[in-house]
Amino acid sequence: MTLREIEEKLSAAGIAEARTETKILAEHFCNIAPYNFYYHRDDELGSESLDEAVKRRLSGEPLQYILGRWDFMNETYEVTPDVLIPRQETEILAEWAIKNIPQGGRFADICTGSGCIAVSVVAARDDLTCVALDNIPPVISIAKRNAVLNGVAGKISFILSDVLKDDACEGEFDAVLSNPPYVMVDDYYHLQKEIYYEPRHALTDEADGLTFYRRILDVYPKRLKPGGAIVFEIGASQAEDISEIAASCGMKTEIIKDYSGCDRVAVCTPEDNA
Repeated sequence: MTLREIEEKLSAAGIAEARTETKILAEHFCNIAPYNFYYHRDDELGSESLDEAVKRRLSGEPLQYILGRWDFMNETYEVTPDVLIPRQETEILAEWAIKNIPQGGRFADICTGSGCIAVSVVAARDDLTCVALDNIPPVISIAKRNAVLNGVAGKISFILSDVLKDDACEGEFDAVLSNPPYVMVDDYYHLQKEIYYEPRHALTDEADGLTFYRRILDVYPKRLKPGGAIVFEIGASQAEDISEIAASCGMKTEIIKDYSGCDRVAVCTPEDNA
């Protein structure tokens, strides 16, 4: 199969970035650099691994799982179907933390998944330390490997804990960060087909999408240092609900929009913060 044929197949399957994905696959499986793409576009490559990868992609499997890795911020992460794929929108949450957590600060990353938030924040701010939680052993294992991969393992403590049942973090925090499962269960059945390759437990709370926000806002305000904040990634239609939940816990909320102009991050701070 040639690269031209791969691009045509991906395009016919409705993959919007067919050419870009073909270049990525060619580089990963055949060591063809993107700048040499056009020179090899009509070569018969004879790569069984590439052919298998194309079949997987045509079936709807996300490119990130086929590659087994993906970039987030300035780091590269191992990704498997045990964890959500790191997304550009989540970088807004990480960027907030990098900019706003005070010098020498300590933060928590709840529902850490691949560890991309915790690892990228600490990688950018080596004065910070983090406690990262998730409730599934294989997920914690992947997050730990990603910390080692990106050279920050000594800055992050990983804890196996279910935030809905436990309060496993000790001490106080300058910030509590979380990208929790926030898809309403009714909406889950109307997502793009690729999404169903990702772990359901990391996408939906099997309820109204607000379960984790309620729990974290109930438990963690008292764990904040003066001037601290609880910062969430949220769904595009959840800003009002999050603000109401936060207000009931004595907190005010600032909403930050993503690159598409959608509500994406909620910054919740105690009403009495200076």
